[in-house]
Amino acid sequence: MTLAWISIAALVIAVGLSCTTTINVGILSLTLALLVGVYLGGMSPAAVLEGFPTDLLITLVGVTLLFSIAESNGTLARVTARAVRLCRGQVGLLPVMFFVLGLVIATIGAGATPTSALLAPPAMAVASRAGIPLLVMAVMAGNGALAGTLSPFAPTGIVANGVMARIGLGGVEWQTYAYNAFAHALVGIGGFLVLGGLRLFTRREGAAAGERREGVPVDSAEPDAGEMTTPHWLTLAGIVALIAGVAIFGVNVGMMALVVSTLLILLRAVDEGEAIHGMPWGVILMVTGVSVLIALLQETKGMDLFTAGLARISTPESIAPIVAFGTGVISVYSSTSGVVLPAFLPMAPELAERVGGLPPLPIAWSMNIGASLVDLSSLSTVGALFLAGAPPGSDTRSLFNGLLVWGLSMSVVGAALCWILFR
Repeated sequence: MTLAWISIAALVIAVGLSCTTTINVGILSLTLALLVGVYLGGMSPAAVLEGFPTDLLITLVGVTLLFSIAESNGTLARVTARAVRLCRGQVGLLPVMFFVLGLVIATIGAGATPTSALLAPPAMAVASRAGIPLLVMAVMAGNGALAGTLSPFAPTGIVANGVMARIGLGGVEWQTYAYNAFAHALVGIGGFLVLGGLRLFTRREGAAAGERREGVPVDSAEPDAGEMTTPHWLTLAGIVALIAGVAIFGVNVGMMALVVSTLLILLRAVDEGEAIHGMPWGVILMVTGVSVLIALLQETKGMDLFTAGLARISTPESIAPIVAFGTGVISVYSSTSGVVLPAFLPMAPELAERVGGLPPLPIAWSMNIGASLVDLSSLSTVGALFLAGAPPGSDTRSLFNGLLVWGLSMSVVGAALCWILFR
C-alpha cells in the first residue's frame, strides 16, 4: 500500500513539474519510475522498462515521419492551401471540417488513436498556416476522433461493448455510441466557442497582415497552392493508402506509416535527413517516458486506490457523476480501452445494486463517457498525437499544458453532463 501511494506521489510530482518548469516530463517520469520501481519496489530495471509503450513508440515514429515527409517536401503546404480554398476562405470552417473528418474515420472502424494519428499532423499544419490557435484545432479535431471511438466497429467500442455484453448489458451498442458522440460534440463545440472560435469566422484566408502567432509569421494573403509535382502526388497517395489501410483493412497504423515512409524515401520523394530532423523527438520522449511511470502505477496497485472508495461514497443521485468523475480522473493517466473500461464496467451491476437497485446501464454509460471525454489530455495517446503534430516553431510547452488542463477539466464536465443525462 505504501508503494502505491509513493508511485502516485511520483506521478503528481512529474505532472506538477511539467507545468511549472521546462524539464521534459518524459525524462523526469522515466527517472522517477526507475527510482521508485528499483529502489523502493525491489524491481529490476528491465521489469520497470517492461512498461515502455513500444506500440505507441512505433505509431508515433511512423506517423510523425510520414507527415514530416509531407511537410518537408511541401505536400502539406499545398494540401493546406487547397483545404482553405475548399472552405471558401472561411477560416472558422476548418476546425469544423476536421471534426467531421475525425468522426467519420473513427466511426467506420479506425478508432480514436489511429484517426488522431492520421489527422493530427495535417490538422495542426492547417491551423498554423491559417492562423488558428493550435489548442482550438486540437479540441475540435481530437473530439471529432473521440466522438467515434465507441462505434461498434472501433477498437475501444469493441472492448466496451464486449465487456457490457459479458455483464448482461448487451444489445445497446448504438445507444452507447450515440451518448458518447453527443458528449464529444457538445464539449467540442463548447470548447470551440469558449476558446474564441467564433472570431475565426470574421477572418478570411488567414490572420491580419503582419500578425505573429506562437512565433510563426502568418500572411494575410491566401496561401499559395503551388503546383502538385510527382513527389507531392506520391506523398498524397501514400497518405491515402495509409487511411485506407487503417480504416478499411485494419492494418496497424504505425507499421503502415513506416512502410509508406520507407517507400517515399526510396522513391526520392523527400530528403531523408530533413524529414528525420523534422520529427518531434522531444514530444515522443515526453509521451513514452510518462507511459512508463503510468505502467508502474498500475503495477504497484496505485490505480486500485482510486476505485476502492467509489461504492462507499455513492448514492442513487450521485452514482452517475461519481463514476464518470472517477473513470475520467484515472483515464487521464491510463488507457481507456486497455485499463479503465475493462476494470470499471464489470462493477456497474454491483454498484447499481449496492446503491439502491438502480438500472446498471446509466452507470455503464457514465463510465464510458467519463473515461472518453478526458482522452484529449496531453498525457493520453490522442492528446499526445496532436501535441506531436504541432509544426516546428510552435510553443509545444503551452500546448502540452493547455491539453492537460482541458483533459483534467473534462473529468468535471463529464460528471456534470452524466448527472444531467442519467439522473
